[in-house]
Amino acid sequence: MTNQPPPLHGYDVFAADPALTEGVARYVAGEHLDAVREELGRLGQAAGSAQAQRWGEQANAYPPVLRTHDRYGHRIDEVEFHPAWHRLLGHAVTAGLTDAWSRPHGHLRRAAGFLVWTQVEAGQGCPLSMTHAAVPALRAEPALAAAWEPRLTSRVYEAELRPAALKAGALAGMAMTEKQGGSDVRTNATRADPLAAAGEYVLTGHKWFCSAPMSDAFLVLARAPGGLTCFLLPRVLPDGTRNAFRIQRLKDKLGNRSNASAEVEFDGGTWAQRVGEEGRGVAVLLDMVAATRLDCVTASAALMRQAVAQALHHTAHREAFGRRLTDQPLMRNVLADLALESEAATTLALRLAAACDGGTARDRAFLRLAVPAAKYWVTKRCAPVVAEALECLGGNGYVEESGLPRLLREAPLNSLWEGAGNVQALDVLRALRREPAALDAYLTEIGAARGADHRLDRAITALLTELADLEGVEARARRLAERLALVLQGALLVRYAPPEVADAFCAARLGGDAGAAFGTLPHTLDLAAVVERARPVPVAG
Repeated sequence: MTNQPPPLHGYDVFAADPALTEGVARYVAGEHLDAVREELGRLGQAAGSAQAQRWGEQANAYPPVLRTHDRYGHRIDEVEFHPAWHRLLGHAVTAGLTDAWSRPHGHLRRAAGFLVWTQVEAGQGCPLSMTHAAVPALRAEPALAAAWEPRLTSRVYEAELRPAALKAGALAGMAMTEKQGGSDVRTNATRADPLAAAGEYVLTGHKWFCSAPMSDAFLVLARAPGGLTCFLLPRVLPDGTRNAFRIQRLKDKLGNRSNASAEVEFDGGTWAQRVGEEGRGVAVLLDMVAATRLDCVTASAALMRQAVAQALHHTAHREAFGRRLTDQPLMRNVLADLALESEAATTLALRLAAACDGGTARDRAFLRLAVPAAKYWVTKRCAPVVAEALECLGGNGYVEESGLPRLLREAPLNSLWEGAGNVQALDVLRALRREPAALDAYLTEIGAARGADHRLDRAITALLTELADLEGVEARARRLAERLALVLQGALLVRYAPPEVADAFCAARLGGDAGAAFGTLPHTLDLAAVVERARPVPVAG
């Protein structure tokens, strides 16, 4: 066999990504950096192994199966997975990808690990994200947090359904949306009736989407006497019996096929515990939603990075018309353009994670505006990046064995999950209208790069002009969210990326010196340096 690239495995996914390694070094304090690099290096080597990649293939080739009853006719409502799924998820839990809360720089190091391990298989990101994000919601009810937080942040993976008190580690899912409401959760009709014991209720209703239905517990929204309220619903009751959690069917999804999503019913005997006050359900979940939205950004960055890595690897080894593809000017332009998008997404995701670790009032204000803007834009860029990377492999990319079709089917998900594009754009408007500190923090962030690039400076000025005129703003909320994200990415790259990367990004994304398709960058840029920086050169195996 000639003129075919070798498989891209046997390498360190973390160490081979300069945007990621430099970002981690930027935000992790010196005394912790060596330990974090070692931790992420181990995960990166595992992610780059042929074994882990085979697990990802198997988890998709053998998707989950619903078992509503056992052989004797007893209702069990269990989801069965291929062993490869459990190996992937177990490795992720052991690596700390459900725990950002108990260690220094926890959000940054978890985000970096999430970005690395998602490149193996993105479906596992759902239970990892839900479990991680359930922690701040549960803190609204201290007794529940004390019981559940150690299990949810544990490094032990236990797939078996049994009382949570008997498990060293547990997973959490989420069931919010209903048929009639979708993203408009305030229309939820699931009912919560209080029991005699304080904080205990029974639920009656239906959830159109339940994430990770094999989990040990779920955060659920339901209508209590005092209004829409958040509840914790365990799958197995303390006495060992199964809670009334009826899985009606698993969703047949475009992608994300290794992961189960379900429709579920609560039959009026479904036991749950209140989280926070009655009527405060949406407020209780705000920190959880912010955490999962950030994971959408990070997961999209991971999909982009893996797609671009595959394209760069293929074109570095494949020849056509007497030259390597990567040495041909037009292909180099396409690859550089894709690499810019990938690096900008990674850099922004890490900045948001570092702000979560900061924990100051300014950090929180910055996140309030930056997270929905980033979630809007980065997740929308994922599908076109993956599609163009697939095309770099030609017909080989359209074949399942390449792995690119799986990435392409996965690519739209993060734009839908936790609120589609319009929801994010409108949330940007809410932050601008209701929280002046959010815009102040954002402007401070981008202001740190002012004066370094004339195209960035002009983009900032234009953005300020647009923000000063809010007439008809709802109809242009998407445009505004896009500009906020692009200017923030440009500011971060100007401050932290090599000059050739920042120059190309500002020219194409902020200066308008590029076409609508990838591969239309100005030929005068140092495209070879951009491509070489992004190429996944095996450095360890």
